[in-house]
Amino acid sequence: MSPEHWTRPSRADARGHADTAPAATSATPTREQVIAGLRATSEGGADLVQLLTPEGQRVTHPDFDIDVSAEQLRGMYRDMVLIRRADREGNALQRQGQLGIWVPLLGQEAAQIGAGRALRPQDMAFPSYREHGVAWCRGVDPTELLGIFRGTDHGSWDPHETGLGLYTIVIGNQCLNATGYAMGQKFDGKVGNSDRDASENEATMVFFGDGATSQGDVHEGMVWASVYDAPVVFFCQNNQWAISEPTERQSRVPLYERARGYGFPGIRVDGNDVLASLAVSQWALDEARNGNGPLLIEAFTYRMDAHTTSDDATRYRMDDELQAWKLKDPVERLRVHLLREELADQDFVDEVEREADELATRFRQFCFDMPEPPPERIFSAVYAEESPVVAAQRDDYLQYLSGFADAGHDTEGSVR
Repeated sequence: MSPEHWTRPSRADARGHADTAPAATSATPTREQVIAGLRATSEGGADLVQLLTPEGQRVTHPDFDIDVSAEQLRGMYRDMVLIRRADREGNALQRQGQLGIWVPLLGQEAAQIGAGRALRPQDMAFPSYREHGVAWCRGVDPTELLGIFRGTDHGSWDPHETGLGLYTIVIGNQCLNATGYAMGQKFDGKVGNSDRDASENEATMVFFGDGATSQGDVHEGMVWASVYDAPVVFFCQNNQWAISEPTERQSRVPLYERARGYGFPGIRVDGNDVLASLAVSQWALDEARNGNGPLLIEAFTYRMDAHTTSDDATRYRMDDELQAWKLKDPVERLRVHLLREELADQDFVDEVEREADELATRFRQFCFDMPEPPPERIFSAVYAEESPVVAAQRDDYLQYLSGFADAGHDTEGSVR
């Protein structure tokens, strides 16, 4: 898509509702304000890129159409079903006291699987803390996420081997890390290099939510990316709620339009459409690899669960809104398409469900069997080489613990 295709919205359109709508500055959104926002955003607007309707009907797009095989479609359906099941088990495990917290993915599977499958092995992805689907696409087993939410590690996978950075808890900080990495890709001659096979060029993709767009780190990352033409794709999953604040209180323009202020393209895609998410992500990553980055993708989606297991979404979100978005469920949308077009049969759907059950069983058992780390674990891997200062702190702490009457270690090395 070229810049000529972009049009600046009117003031009323930019605000997402008419100027006569209630102001978005009140402490609590009014019912009328919420309804106005829903009417303006229920389909994502005229600029929304969509290839699969909520009813599972395949449609075309003049700029972003894509050819995918039946096997690819079945593979993406399997991806979404399995990662949704792992997500639901993570939620249940937290409620059972096995995890300190869990960050639900429910409803955002298509955005993440589409973007994740667009990445090439040589690319790098930087997640926030909700990118379970992207992790799946990068070869990170769901069990490797458990240590983060159980509080036993900061992530057990190797970012260099997987092409996926560790989860970032600080809101928006990953955008700075991603921009710096992408600048390095450019400085190393791995972007837009015509002297070698173009398929070897690299790009970076960074994931964050709509609420993160109000963070300074995201702004700074976009400024540096723009100035240095960094090959980075900013992938914003607009799930409509930044914890308890609706998107309309985050911005006076659609989020993808913010890219204009930094001098690079922005595009809005139906984040509940895995085909459109794949197509737009492939295009954006190719642009970045060829030296035409950065770019911003706003995946227009919805989180159908709470922000985290410590959040109560019923306190600020209307049930009518949730029910409306359930009709746009990304997994059901692709399932209907596969069956309607005879690209898969019920036996395939049932087999994927059985595989999801097996994953859930393995996921739960892995969590139950995770050993408690010994107290000295907190001092390890702080630096690449052992620090005398940290080593002294560790020794002092272990000596302190040994003074308690119940001090000691069991056979697995954990404190009892």
